[in-house]
Amino acid sequence: MDEMRDGTRDVIKIGNETFVPMLTEEQIQKRVKELGEQISEDYRGKLPVIIGILNGSFLFMADLVKNVSINCEMDFYKLSSYGDEKISSGNVKLLKELNADINDRHVIIVEDIVDTGLSISYIEKLMATFSPASMKVASLLVKPKCLKYDVKIDYIGFEIEDQFVLGYGLDYAQKYRNLRSIYVLSE
Repeated sequence: MDEMRDGTRDVIKIGNETFVPMLTEEQIQKRVKELGEQISEDYRGKLPVIIGILNGSFLFMADLVKNVSINCEMDFYKLSSYGDEKISSGNVKLLKELNADINDRHVIIVEDIVDTGLSISYIEKLMATFSPASMKVASLLVKPKCLKYDVKIDYIGFEIEDQFVLGYGLDYAQKYRNLRSIYVLSE
């Protein structure tokens, strides 16, 4: 990872591409705290199962559950639709099943980013094979102009334009997930 300071902001260079900050660690943490508080209020008296979609959601989910003040259980699905590319292949593969029993349970799906809605649509079909009491979706980032599937995102961190982003769980060829801020490909 090549990080350089250009005098006014951090810049990340990957090959001949330059990434600049889009959302700071402070902005992200403030919004994640608000989402955790809202989920706590919405699920008071319930025991939801919070299901992260690996690999991208793991940092967001970890910070989110730290801000949820009610008891909850956690599990993970692992899906693949990108490989090492910047654009989705359009095919979703299930790589890891759930361990938790979600029948008659309140489920919150946690995604890092929703662009076309393909992965959430796929998860909705998977959920139909169970009988959850309810299912809601939390996503750190949503690209409203890119949605191709009719999916509802109940808890939205930030709406963004159709731009390639990395950091805070979002990767570039499986790298850069560990950045604390979110960076966008510079025009």
